[in-house]
Amino acid sequence: MHIRILDKYIFREVLLTFLFGICAFSAVFIGSGTLFKIAKYITDYGASLQSVAKIFVLGLPKVVIWTFPMSMLLATLMTFGKLSGNSEITAMKSCGISFSRIAMPALVLGFIVSIGAVAFNEYVVPWANTAYRNVVYYEIEGNQGVKSQQHVILKEIKDGNMQRLVYARLYDADSQTLQGITMQDFDEQGRVRHVENATYADYTNNVWTMHDGMIYDISAEEGESEHSVRFSTQVLPISANPKQIVREQKDPEELTMKELRAEINIMKSQYVNTNKLEAELYQRVSVPMASLIFALIGVPLGLQPTRNSSSAGFAMSIVIIFVYYALMTMGNALARSGAILPLIAVWIPNIVGIIAGFFLIRKASR
Repeated sequence: MHIRILDKYIFREVLLTFLFGICAFSAVFIGSGTLFKIAKYITDYGASLQSVAKIFVLGLPKVVIWTFPMSMLLATLMTFGKLSGNSEITAMKSCGISFSRIAMPALVLGFIVSIGAVAFNEYVVPWANTAYRNVVYYEIEGNQGVKSQQHVILKEIKDGNMQRLVYARLYDADSQTLQGITMQDFDEQGRVRHVENATYADYTNNVWTMHDGMIYDISAEEGESEHSVRFSTQVLPISANPKQIVREQKDPEELTMKELRAEINIMKSQYVNTNKLEAELYQRVSVPMASLIFALIGVPLGLQPTRNSSSAGFAMSIVIIFVYYALMTMGNALARSGAILPLIAVWIPNIVGIIAGFFLIRKASR
């Protein structure tokens, strides 16, 4: 019974400080970034109050997701620093309660926050980023024209099965052409049965026409080309106009993990470098999981004699956060350059954090 009361007490203290951290760090990000953008939209484009309110709200999820790990570190440092400074940790240990048992509520909260952040990053942030982009581009900047776009992907899906996939290396807004086109038709088992490649396609009279291409029919048994035919012109069977095509395209930060994986597979099939997309995909898990890792680091550090004040805890959290995000930036650069596999590169700061966390916990347990 006493252990349950203790668990609730520590859990509540960490949770309240965690929520404070989210508000504090979010305010810093908003003040240093979002408000400057809003001011720019008002002065440069005369953005309405309604549009400004929309982008403020829609911009919050991508800010908040980055504050979860920071807030968890701050919460554990300050809470355990306070408990240690008030001799509450000493009293707990004198009752025979081990360090690992004292730390458990904070680690459980860190795990819950990490899992919740992964879900938040998957279901809320991409949607908010897409809505934010549309408000800025169409409502505030008033862009009614169509912009050029690289790596255009169009899919026809029926009853959950891919029917047709069209990939274009580039949509050129000036010439209204799709360049470097590959179209694949699939059977009911999801196998490629028909492929058409073309140098480019232009849009005239509401029809996309491909030029200078090849048609391949793929064998059902062997998965190889049965025969091929060259063509000078061929209708591209898609109904979307240029504006619809461009609006369907999303930036990596607007895609869910499932959509990112699908886009990576499509682009790999076209021999396009996908390091940037893979780094984005793996960070969707690695950054949220930093909440648990920061809890591992923050609990033992908070018990150090010099960490018994709120100001010291806040200062220490800033230093650790700086080191973590410096490692994350380095890992991102290594992933995108191809120097290290993206999966390994983006997990470098977390691996370092796990090693440091277990070392500190083992030291504090003695």
